[in-house]
Amino acid sequence: MNKAKILMLAMIAAMTMVLSSSVAGQQNSAAPAQNSGAAPASAQNAAPVTPNPLVLHPTAGPDVPRMPDGHPDMTGVWQGGSNRIGTWEDTNNGEGPLGQSGPITKYAVNWPQPKPPYQEWAAKKVLESYKMRGVDEPMVRCEPPGTPRTTLMGLFPMQIVQTPQTVVLLFEVFHVFRIIPINGKHPDDLDPSYMGDSVGHWEGDTLIVDVTGFNDKTWLSGVGTIHSEKLHVVEKFTRVDLNTIVYSDTVEDPVVLTGPWTRYGTIMLRPGMRIREYECVENNVDMQRYEQLLKDPALFMRK
Repeated sequence: MNKAKILMLAMIAAMTMVLSSSVAGQQNSAAPAQNSGAAPASAQNAAPVTPNPLVLHPTAGPDVPRMPDGHPDMTGVWQGGSNRIGTWEDTNNGEGPLGQSGPITKYAVNWPQPKPPYQEWAAKKVLESYKMRGVDEPMVRCEPPGTPRTTLMGLFPMQIVQTPQTVVLLFEVFHVFRIIPINGKHPDDLDPSYMGDSVGHWEGDTLIVDVTGFNDKTWLSGVGTIHSEKLHVVEKFTRVDLNTIVYSDTVEDPVVLTGPWTRYGTIMLRPGMRIREYECVENNVDMQRYEQLLKDPALFMRK
């Protein structure tokens, strides 16, 4: 079975799940996003969790490889949306949506993260998508997942190629890529795109990436997490040890959000792994199945 088919089956089996960050301690709820990041009622009486300071204030350790220019070298094949140390085979043989297994990095996200702070009208649209069980998932129609969603998507590996002038992110899923010039500027003639236009600069050992120039056809994270063409994303990549990149993204969108939304995650090195060819359209019958489902939403819509 090709990987495209595996992805489509996974999304059918768990349409209401957040594919970008589905490991323990790194989950975003697929329930409707509200204007508040309050914890679910069942968790409101639980003891508060102190956010991991190693994630909030990451620093590069002594075992981090470095480029000739002194910056941390992030070259390698990685898995987003994971906090497990080891090879791809060793860390993806457990149970659960991604089958995560193996030792957990000390940089793991250990606190519930807020949902996007949607404006009231936008929250209603997110709720509509939730009630439709995510049947309007753009990836089912072979559309790129977008930024920042792709970065923490754990189903497929990503490769980082780094030079002093450029950092390139190659994603196996959908064959998408991002070219990040260091100390560059956004072009004046940007066309709206799925992945946006990225430029980067270093602040100490952290790579800061500014992304703009989006279309409005992707989701930010989980089911129905819409945005507009005014989306602006700032990402931070800090390689903190041999195995781990601590990652954060801050999203702003004055059209649909009431303010900025920041989430955190870890991206884990996968020694010996390589990215492979990925074809979404080939043998993908799920697009037709979803079109059939949409003819009678009452059959599956949440009440």
